[in-house]
Amino acid sequence: MRSILVLNSKGGSGKTTLATNLAVFYALRQKAVALVDCDPQCSSLDWLQERPENRPEIHGVAGWETGARIPSGTEISIVDAPAAAHGRALSDLIRRAQTVVMPVLPTPVDMRAAVRFHDELLELSRVQNHHVKVATVANRVREISPSRWDLEEFLRAWKLPDGRRLPFIACLRNSQNYVRASGRGLGIAEIAPSAVAHDLELWRPLLRWLNSKHALPD
Repeated sequence: MRSILVLNSKGGSGKTTLATNLAVFYALRQKAVALVDCDPQCSSLDWLQERPENRPEIHGVAGWETGARIPSGTEISIVDAPAAAHGRALSDLIRRAQTVVMPVLPTPVDMRAAVRFHDELLELSRVQNHHVKVATVANRVREISPSRWDLEEFLRAWKLPDGRRLPFIACLRNSQNYVRASGRGLGIAEIAPSAVAHDLELWRPLLRWLNSKHALPD
């Protein structure tokens, strides 16, 4: 089973938006998808409650509950991590993942928090030994704002313990298309193509990376 963890210890970084849209992208490819919500605020499961019955099925899992299980036959699990995941809780999340996608917002507060979290991630043996692959995404950027370039430069400078560059994969814009889709239990790939063509283009590098060998453990 392919396991993708959307993770950042900072609240409000857009983890649920990434997780729900990833679930949709794979469901549209006729994969058996489980969306595992590990946050007791259950934002991903709330989104799933709004999802129309005529859309590709996505199984919701309350990942914070004791004994929660991913349905048998699941091909892709997308895990929406809670904020403030540190220590043992962080290790447990990483232990079950093959790939980690870390969204970071273009604000000084978010970037400072990301530095501390990046350092904590690099202390984990699974990251050090490449048993889980980690990549970053610049999220909710204004495309013509200087803060976009500041964030991209910031993320491109990050290194792994062995000195290799930590992959910076995609830059996703701050778009009302996500709000419109989310309110209907949809992903942006499920609303009018003419309205989301540019957003889908920005997603392509992330999807291409996730579906490549570079996103899988060594």
